[in-house]
Amino acid sequence: MPTKKKTFAKKKVTTSKKPVKRPSLRVRLKMAVGQRKTHVIAEAKSKPKQKAKLKKKLAIREMPAGKLPSSPLVKHHANPIIEPRPHMNWESKATFNPGAVEVGGKIHLLYRAIGDSDISVVGHAASYDGLTIHERSDEPAYIPELIPNAKDKIAGTPQPNGSGVYISGGGWWGGSEDPRATYIKEDSKVYMLYVAFDGWSPPRVALTAIDVDNFLAKKWDTWSQAKVISMPPEQLAKDPRFRDVVDKNACMLPEKINGKYVIFHRIFPDILVDFVDNLDFEGEHGAEYLRGEHKISPRPGYWDSRKVGAGAPPIKTKDGWLLIYQAAGDADAGRYKIGAMMLDLHDPTKVLYRCNEPVLTPEQWYENTGWKSGVVYPCGAIEKDGTLFVYYGGADSVVCVATAKIDEFVDHLKKDGTPKLTPELSSKTIKIRP
Repeated sequence: MPTKKKTFAKKKVTTSKKPVKRPSLRVRLKMAVGQRKTHVIAEAKSKPKQKAKLKKKLAIREMPAGKLPSSPLVKHHANPIIEPRPHMNWESKATFNPGAVEVGGKIHLLYRAIGDSDISVVGHAASYDGLTIHERSDEPAYIPELIPNAKDKIAGTPQPNGSGVYISGGGWWGGSEDPRATYIKEDSKVYMLYVAFDGWSPPRVALTAIDVDNFLAKKWDTWSQAKVISMPPEQLAKDPRFRDVVDKNACMLPEKINGKYVIFHRIFPDILVDFVDNLDFEGEHGAEYLRGEHKISPRPGYWDSRKVGAGAPPIKTKDGWLLIYQAAGDADAGRYKIGAMMLDLHDPTKVLYRCNEPVLTPEQWYENTGWKSGVVYPCGAIEKDGTLFVYYGGADSVVCVATAKIDEFVDHLKKDGTPKLTPELSSKTIKIRP
């Protein structure tokens, strides 16, 4: 999930012709939180007018009702498909960055939600056609374990601001951010990787799981105890290059490669890839934490020159693993865009093809109005009946979907069509820790 420091743009506040002295940082923080809460309901009422105004301003091209696009990705005409619900205190501010998994005849979305407590939790929604939300939970599907008394805080009054180390999506107190879901049939489990943030320490990757039968029955209290699988702070502190490092953007391949689980994650600016024997992360018979054994890097001079991160868990095709990823470039560093690359079926550290241009950019009103303007952030992708569904967060505020015919989309990746692509030999291998 894109991050930003707790800073405020400088604005000139005037009563007549003389500038008024700006309030202190502490006062401005309190004002910002209070104003946002009172603005939520008013914003919801005025959205139709906002939409019309912004659509005209941005000259939006939307997907015609009842039609599926070919390629490249085309945004659904009914976006956003999930928005905050002001009357639900656990998701009154933002609902975004959805993981996706298809099981039991439905596409399930596990999305990040922020409410009055400023703690990120995971909400659940489901769709039969991939476009229309047919089910949506009135309670969180997952509440983070790293926040003391999180359940009481979510149900109670708004919390004071956190440490200021890290702010994401308008949330001050962290929690379970940007979930990615993977169903592994061999294990009969749905795994969820997310960014674990306790409000103070640098964000790291956490892993939890639930039996598929319990998932379908919505027995949310049966999630396994989460394990933080990023390198521990004491280990990071030994190397000044990695102090206060943020490890995030984690997802898992839906099947094993040579008997090993494959986990993608990101330490700025690279996508890192790890192969692990098991998911216990106890050290006896496997890894204690992710080590970043392989990497896929940004490309100087391209749209993804600044940083790259794995978006959705890769989708298996006859031509390779299709990885939807997010990136930012040096020429447009403040905007997150979506790209695609094809990875080798037998060695997913090797990049076969990679787009020269983004396959989706933040142009719609719902990608520019919210907690962070100019953000499209994919966390889920599903292939269903020949259609590729990419689920992403818009402006750190809402859930959106874009689609394409997957065969045509992959052909364009291979044949230098739209989007344009370039072949790559392989990714480099690097140990980030001895």
